[in-house]
Amino acid sequence: MAEWQLTETFSSTSGAVRWGRLGHPGRQPVVLLHGTPFSSYVWRAIARALARDYQVFVWDMPGYGASEKAAGQDVSLAAQGRVFTELLAHWGLREPLVVAHDFGGAVSLRAHLLHGARYQALALVDPVALAPWGSPFFRLVGEHSQVFEQLPPALHRALVREYVSSASSPGLHPAVLDRLVQPWLGDPGQAAFYRQIAQADQRYTDEVQDRYAEISIPTLVCWGQNDTWIPVDKGRELTALIPDAKWEPIADAGHLVQEDAPAELTAALIAFLQDPR
Repeated sequence: MAEWQLTETFSSTSGAVRWGRLGHPGRQPVVLLHGTPFSSYVWRAIARALARDYQVFVWDMPGYGASEKAAGQDVSLAAQGRVFTELLAHWGLREPLVVAHDFGGAVSLRAHLLHGARYQALALVDPVALAPWGSPFFRLVGEHSQVFEQLPPALHRALVREYVSSASSPGLHPAVLDRLVQPWLGDPGQAAFYRQIAQADQRYTDEVQDRYAEISIPTLVCWGQNDTWIPVDKGRELTALIPDAKWEPIADAGHLVQEDAPAELTAALIAFLQDPR
């Protein structure tokens, strides 16, 4: 499996952010946002495919992947929305194409609606966007994060592997699962895993949910039809709330569509990015 490394660093208001760029610098920019508890690694195949025709920007949010993880760090949706706005300014991108998954969907929506970030078009893939959200497991961990932080490493590893595995419908390749779990192991990974759950508060989407009708840019909503994390009905509901949004269900895919159906998702994204209107 080809290695995935982010070679650049940006000092954000929530810590050091690792990022990378693929494709020719003169081409139209596309920015990819990952979800939780993932990293830019989930976009690796799609990023490389898009880089044939676009300049593709990828990044690990503060507290995730290769980016900084620190005690007391603000990794909330509010913080990530600000950091994304900072990154767009750092990259000099005024109206990029944006593709966002899961938690990254909420980040992109907050940056656009609250911080004035401008996009040429927005593709949302199984985004966290509508209340209620958060599984019983997610809520349990959030309420007792300090207890879970003290789990023996072997039990913590087993818990994270089971949780990440449940995001896929057909199941993840063992090497992929290992790579997705690895950033959350050891010190500071274990504490960071529970920190990001503890700070995941629905109020951050409540603040923007009533404003989705204001979105005037071309928008695509893609959804894995076998998503057990966020039901596909939420995707249809979100599509109806955003004016003229396009709906693209992805068959035989769970929440982690990039891993379950990369070819189908890539085709849908390319068709949209080439002709958003």
